[in-house]
Amino acid sequence: MLKNSLISVISQKEKEENRGCVEFQVFSFTNKIRILTSHLELHKKDYLSQRGLRKILGKRQRLLTYLSKKNRVRYKELIGQLNIRDTKNH
Repeated sequence: MLKNSLISVISQKEKEENRGCVEFQVFSFTNKIRILTSHLELHKKDYLSQRGLRKILGKRQRLLTYLSKKNRVRYKELIGQLNIRDTKNH
């Protein structure tokens, strides 16, 4: 439900090349992060999931850094849409 709405918002021009764009990848990683975070609240000693979460966080951070250097406007829009961090600090 949420994925389809963001797909239409991000790329209305290119429907098929959508999955490779940085915004979609960041959105996908954000969904996985939210799922893993809720899982880890219940299972605090699941260390493999903690490791997976750290890896996904690193990948998302690298993509966001790339996007902020490439196109600052798209970066700020994406941060606002996904509600990832405070826009005051960045």
